[in-house]
Amino acid sequence: MSRPQAYIAGIFEHPIREAHDRSLAQLHAEVAMGALRDAGLDKNDVDGFFCAGDVPGWEAQGTGPFSIVDHLGLNVRHLDTTESWGSSYMVHVEHAAQAIAAGKCNVALITLAGRPRAEAMATGTTSLNDGHTAAAGQFEFPFAPTVVNLYGMCAMRHMAEFGTTSEQLAWIRVAASTHAQHNPHALLRNVVTVEDVLASPMISEPLHRLDCCVISDGGGAIIMVNDAIAKSLGKPLVSLKGAGYAIKHQNGGDIDLTYCGAAWSGPKAFAAAGVTPADIKYVSLYDSFTITVLTALEDLGFCKKGEGGRFVSDGNLISGVGKLPFNTDGGGLCNNHPSNRGGMTKVIEAVRQLRGEAHPAVQVANCDLALVNGTGGAFATRHGNSTLILERH
Repeated sequence: MSRPQAYIAGIFEHPIREAHDRSLAQLHAEVAMGALRDAGLDKNDVDGFFCAGDVPGWEAQGTGPFSIVDHLGLNVRHLDTTESWGSSYMVHVEHAAQAIAAGKCNVALITLAGRPRAEAMATGTTSLNDGHTAAAGQFEFPFAPTVVNLYGMCAMRHMAEFGTTSEQLAWIRVAASTHAQHNPHALLRNVVTVEDVLASPMISEPLHRLDCCVISDGGGAIIMVNDAIAKSLGKPLVSLKGAGYAIKHQNGGDIDLTYCGAAWSGPKAFAAAGVTPADIKYVSLYDSFTITVLTALEDLGFCKKGEGGRFVSDGNLISGVGKLPFNTDGGGLCNNHPSNRGGMTKVIEAVRQLRGEAHPAVQVANCDLALVNGTGGAFATRHGNSTLILERH
């Protein structure tokens, strides 16, 4: 592999989890400044900006990205507004690396921010339906499925096909909570047991409340720079070794609910990186629900299809206990899910692991390769899936 031309030089996750006293634009500004401080750079160094539909004013004739660039006081020569919901920020990492390699920018800023908790959103109630304006709106709008309904169907189908159990899904939440206890900013820091998960209220059968991610405010940001700047910063170097992207949809009704877009994006990323699942030391996996994690692990090749339940059981995802540590910050299940878009924080924790900056209780020894997988949309209808493989140098 040739030497990378772009590196992740700065990361920042906002510590706030309920932002009643902050505007959306203010949150974007605060995460941007945090990532720049981490990189040792100034906002005047930024010449590329990457954002998605969480920026304020996105719906106003599409001028939101221009407004947030104005608000941040940036002088950019490259702008990327690719929207792929929760996986957008992982796509932005790939696009930023490409833009830097092509000379379109030297310092790329990627931001995410949101206030769903301050706006009193309830767990799993978000509708992915765009109403009558969407292509399938006339068929889906009358039924208005919520996110948790859609993932509940996927979990039920996986159970019917492969014998997966609620107890096995619960182990994913147990692992996340075991890690979250060490994160002072995590929204939920109490360690739970399998029994606790099964005793929590049923939200959409077979998913219990503790199978569902948190609703939180906050955000995060990433700074990517070219090779020359990276060398001058004296920071641990983290690069994008491989990436893949795929969209899964309903295919006119011919849809299998037991797999996700990672079945296509994962192989692309591994092929580009020239590595296999056995080489990965740590994984950051989108965990909107426990079934999201289990399905992705299978589709990424960490275990065979249908064997995910056994793979996640008995602490196999717990750092220092199992063979594949995941989401060592507590993930979306326990730590943070800003703006209901979890891809950004997955990249941030992967970079912490590669830098050796995760909490000592969860830091993976000799972590030189990490995989990040994110989904935007919903498994049961349509979604974009991004897989990144990051490397420490």
